[in-house]
Amino acid sequence: MEVVKNFCFQWGVAGRALPGFSESGDRYVFQPTRDGALVAVVDGLGHGVEAAAAALEARATLESNADENVISLIQQCHVELHGTRGVVVSLASFNLRDALMTWIGVGNVHGRLLRLDTSMNGWGESLLLRPGVVGRRLPPLQAAVLPVFAGDALIFATDGVQVDFDASNIRNLPPQEAAEDVLAHYAKDNDDALIVITRYKGTAV
Repeated sequence: MEVVKNFCFQWGVAGRALPGFSESGDRYVFQPTRDGALVAVVDGLGHGVEAAAAALEARATLESNADENVISLIQQCHVELHGTRGVVVSLASFNLRDALMTWIGVGNVHGRLLRLDTSMNGWGESLLLRPGVVGRRLPPLQAAVLPVFAGDALIFATDGVQVDFDASNIRNLPPQEAAEDVLAHYAKDNDDALIVITRYKGTAV
Protein backbone atom coordinates (compact mmCIF):
# COMPACT_ATOMS: atom_id res chain seq x y z
CA MET A 1 0.00 0.00 0.00
CA GLU A 2 1.28 3.44 -0.92
CA VAL A 3 0.70 6.17 1.69
CA VAL A 4 0.56 9.74 0.39
CA LYS A 5 0.56 12.41 3.12
CA ASN A 6 -2.44 11.58 5.34
CA PHE A 7 -4.24 9.64 2.65
CA CYS A 8 -3.90 6.10 1.37
CA PHE A 9 -4.14 4.23 -1.88
CA GLN A 10 -4.14 0.47 -2.18
CA TRP A 11 -3.02 -0.69 -5.58
CA GLY A 12 -2.12 -3.75 -7.58
CA VAL A 13 -0.58 -4.43 -10.99
CA ALA A 14 -0.37 -7.51 -13.18
CA GLY A 15 1.19 -7.79 -16.62
CA ARG A 16 3.15 -9.90 -19.03
CA ALA A 17 4.97 -9.57 -22.34
CA LEU A 18 3.63 -11.06 -25.54
CA PRO A 19 4.62 -14.75 -25.47
CA GLY A 20 7.97 -15.11 -27.21
CA PHE A 21 9.20 -11.62 -26.27
CA SER A 22 11.47 -10.84 -23.35
CA GLU A 23 10.26 -7.24 -22.81
CA SER A 24 6.81 -5.74 -22.57
CA GLY A 25 5.85 -2.45 -24.16
CA ASP A 26 3.24 -1.93 -21.43
CA ARG A 27 4.38 0.08 -18.38
CA TYR A 28 2.73 1.84 -15.45
CA VAL A 29 3.30 4.81 -13.16
CA PHE A 30 2.26 5.32 -9.54
CA GLN A 31 3.93 8.54 -8.44
CA PRO A 32 3.13 10.52 -5.27
CA THR A 33 2.61 14.22 -6.01
CA ARG A 34 2.31 17.45 -4.09
CA ASP A 35 -1.51 17.13 -4.03
CA GLY A 36 -1.95 13.36 -4.13
CA ALA A 37 -0.80 10.89 -6.74
CA LEU A 38 -0.40 10.32 -10.47
CA VAL A 39 -1.46 6.95 -11.90
CA ALA A 40 -0.81 6.07 -15.55
CA VAL A 41 -0.58 3.14 -17.95
CA VAL A 42 1.50 3.46 -21.11
CA ASP A 43 1.48 1.12 -24.12
CA GLY A 44 4.33 1.43 -26.62
CA LEU A 45 3.26 0.74 -30.18
CA GLY A 46 4.03 -2.77 -31.35
CA HIS A 47 6.04 -5.23 -29.31
CA GLY A 48 9.54 -5.95 -28.07
CA VAL A 49 12.51 -3.72 -27.36
CA GLU A 50 11.44 -0.64 -29.35
CA ALA A 51 7.96 -0.61 -27.85
CA ALA A 52 9.47 -0.99 -24.38
CA ALA A 53 11.92 1.86 -25.03
CA ALA A 54 9.11 4.25 -25.99
CA ALA A 55 7.05 3.23 -22.96
CA LEU A 56 9.99 3.65 -20.60
CA GLU A 57 10.70 7.13 -21.99
CA ALA A 58 7.07 8.10 -21.41
CA ARG A 59 7.17 6.67 -17.89
CA ALA A 60 10.30 8.66 -17.03
CA THR A 61 8.72 11.87 -18.33
CA LEU A 62 5.55 11.32 -16.32
CA GLU A 63 7.40 10.48 -13.11
CA SER A 64 9.70 13.50 -13.30
CA ASN A 65 6.86 15.95 -14.03
CA ALA A 66 4.07 14.33 -12.02
CA ASP A 67 2.97 17.53 -10.28
CA GLU A 68 1.91 19.14 -13.56
CA ASN A 69 -1.60 18.96 -14.97
CA VAL A 70 -2.58 15.99 -17.12
CA ILE A 71 -2.78 17.90 -20.41
CA SER A 72 0.71 19.31 -19.89
CA LEU A 73 1.97 15.79 -19.11
CA ILE A 74 0.61 14.44 -22.39
CA GLN A 75 2.14 17.34 -24.30
CA GLN A 76 5.55 16.83 -22.68
CA CYS A 77 5.47 13.13 -23.48
CA HIS A 78 4.60 14.00 -27.07
CA VAL A 79 7.74 16.15 -27.36
CA GLU A 80 10.02 13.65 -25.63
CA LEU A 81 8.79 10.72 -27.72
CA HIS A 82 9.36 12.33 -31.11
CA GLY A 83 11.35 9.87 -33.20
CA THR A 84 10.21 6.82 -31.24
CA ARG A 85 7.42 4.42 -32.08
CA GLY A 86 5.16 6.48 -29.86
CA VAL A 87 2.73 5.35 -27.20
CA VAL A 88 -0.89 5.36 -26.21
CA VAL A 89 -1.52 6.40 -22.62
CA SER A 90 -4.20 6.98 -20.03
CA LEU A 91 -3.48 8.81 -16.81
CA ALA A 92 -5.23 10.14 -13.74
CA SER A 93 -4.14 12.76 -11.23
CA PHE A 94 -5.68 12.64 -7.76
CA ASN A 95 -6.17 15.84 -5.78
CA LEU A 96 -6.67 14.53 -2.26
CA ARG A 97 -7.46 17.85 -0.63
CA ASP A 98 -10.58 18.22 -2.78
CA ALA A 99 -11.22 14.47 -3.34
CA LEU A 100 -11.09 14.90 -7.11
CA MET A 101 -9.57 12.87 -9.93
CA THR A 102 -8.64 14.38 -13.31
CA TRP A 103 -8.12 11.87 -16.10
CA ILE A 104 -7.35 11.78 -19.81
CA GLY A 105 -6.61 9.13 -22.43
CA VAL A 106 -4.99 9.14 -25.87
CA GLY A 107 -5.28 5.87 -27.76
CA ASN A 108 -6.72 2.66 -26.40
CA VAL A 109 -5.65 2.17 -22.79
CA HIS A 110 -9.08 1.65 -21.28
CA GLY A 111 -10.02 3.40 -18.05
CA ARG A 112 -12.86 2.87 -15.63
CA LEU A 113 -13.71 4.37 -12.24
CA LEU A 114 -15.56 1.64 -10.38
CA ARG A 115 -17.78 3.16 -7.72
CA LEU A 116 -18.14 1.46 -4.36
CA ASP A 117 -21.61 2.99 -4.14
CA THR A 118 -23.48 1.40 -7.06
CA SER A 119 -26.29 3.97 -6.76
CA MET A 120 -23.85 6.43 -8.33
CA ASN A 121 -23.87 5.71 -12.06
CA GLY A 122 -24.24 1.97 -11.63
CA TRP A 123 -20.89 0.29 -12.11
CA GLY A 124 -19.05 3.54 -12.54
CA GLU A 125 -17.60 5.85 -15.16
CA SER A 126 -15.60 5.10 -18.31
CA LEU A 127 -12.76 7.24 -19.62
CA LEU A 128 -13.40 8.93 -22.96
CA LEU A 129 -10.49 7.88 -25.18
CA ARG A 130 -9.37 10.17 -27.97
CA PRO A 131 -7.71 8.66 -31.07
CA GLY A 132 -4.03 9.44 -31.53
CA VAL A 133 -0.47 8.40 -30.76
CA VAL A 134 1.64 10.34 -28.28
CA GLY A 135 4.92 11.16 -30.03
CA ARG A 136 3.36 11.13 -33.49
CA ARG A 137 -0.13 12.60 -33.68
CA LEU A 138 -1.99 14.27 -30.84
CA PRO A 139 -5.74 14.84 -30.87
CA PRO A 140 -7.29 17.92 -29.27
CA LEU A 141 -6.81 17.31 -25.56
CA GLN A 142 -9.60 17.57 -23.03
CA ALA A 143 -9.51 16.19 -19.50
CA ALA A 144 -12.45 15.23 -17.28
CA VAL A 145 -12.74 15.83 -13.53
CA LEU A 146 -14.64 13.48 -11.23
CA PRO A 147 -15.22 13.36 -7.48
CA VAL A 148 -13.82 10.28 -5.73
CA PHE A 149 -15.03 8.58 -2.58
CA ALA A 150 -13.45 6.08 -0.23
CA GLY A 151 -13.62 2.62 -1.77
CA ASP A 152 -13.76 3.76 -5.41
CA ALA A 153 -11.36 1.89 -7.69
CA LEU A 154 -9.57 3.23 -10.75
CA ILE A 155 -8.85 0.59 -13.41
CA PHE A 156 -6.48 1.06 -16.34
CA ALA A 157 -5.91 -1.80 -18.80
CA THR A 158 -4.04 -1.99 -22.10
CA ASP A 159 -5.61 -3.51 -25.20
CA GLY A 160 -3.88 -6.80 -24.40
CA VAL A 161 -6.68 -7.29 -21.85
CA GLN A 162 -10.16 -8.05 -23.18
CA VAL A 163 -12.22 -4.92 -22.74
CA ASP A 164 -15.30 -6.80 -21.52
CA PHE A 165 -13.56 -8.37 -18.53
CA ASP A 166 -15.65 -9.10 -15.44
CA ALA A 167 -14.98 -6.36 -12.90
CA SER A 168 -17.16 -7.78 -10.13
CA ASN A 169 -14.23 -9.33 -8.22
CA ILE A 170 -12.54 -5.95 -8.02
CA ARG A 171 -15.10 -4.94 -5.38
CA ASN A 172 -14.35 -7.98 -3.24
CA LEU A 173 -10.64 -8.71 -3.65
CA PRO A 174 -7.54 -6.70 -2.71
CA PRO A 175 -6.30 -4.84 -5.80
CA GLN A 176 -3.27 -7.08 -6.33
CA GLU A 177 -5.35 -10.25 -6.26
CA ALA A 178 -7.99 -8.66 -8.48
CA ALA A 179 -5.39 -7.57 -11.06
CA GLU A 180 -3.84 -11.03 -11.17
CA ASP A 181 -7.30 -12.60 -11.55
CA VAL A 182 -8.23 -10.36 -14.48
CA LEU A 183 -4.89 -10.98 -16.20
CA ALA A 184 -5.19 -14.74 -15.78
CA HIS A 185 -8.65 -14.90 -17.32
CA TYR A 186 -8.74 -12.05 -19.85
CA ALA A 187 -5.22 -11.50 -21.24
CA LYS A 188 -5.01 -11.92 -25.01
CA ASP A 189 -2.48 -14.29 -26.58
CA ASN A 190 -1.41 -11.85 -29.30
CA ASP A 191 -0.29 -8.78 -27.35
CA ASP A 192 1.47 -7.46 -24.26
CA ALA A 193 -1.00 -7.09 -21.40
CA LEU A 194 -1.15 -4.92 -18.28
CA ILE A 195 -3.82 -3.98 -15.76
CA VAL A 196 -3.46 -1.55 -12.85
CA ILE A 197 -6.08 -1.23 -10.12
CA THR A 198 -5.89 1.68 -7.67
CA ARG A 199 -8.34 1.86 -4.78
CA TYR A 200 -8.81 5.24 -3.13
CA LYS A 201 -8.96 4.70 0.62
CA GLY A 202 -9.90 8.19 1.76
CA THR A 203 -8.45 9.79 4.88
CA ALA A 204 -6.12 7.58 6.88
CA VAL A 205 -7.17 7.06 10.48
